[in-house]
Amino acid sequence: MKIPRFIQPFLWSYDLSSLDLENNKNLIIQNILNLGNAQATAWLKKTYTPKEIKNAIRQSSKSEWSQKSINLWSLVYKVSPKKETRF
Repeated sequence: MKIPRFIQPFLWSYDLSSLDLENNKNLIIQNILNLGNAQATAWLKKTYTPKEIKNAIRQSSKSEWSQKSINLWSLVYKVSPKKETRF
């Protein structure tokens, strides 16, 4: 399965043909949840299971998200990104 062209604006710095739905799923999920529109998030929910989406959120860092996006998706999926570590 290929990534549709309408996803390109949400992965603007990547070549869609070089992304793999399985190997790059965390990157794809995070970018679409963070930047995507209704069409992109609908595609995301058809492409990945809720468990995969939750894992992608959990494995990300809070600093990788816009505040509005992480607030919304943390409520929707009842999961939060990992805490930032301070040095």
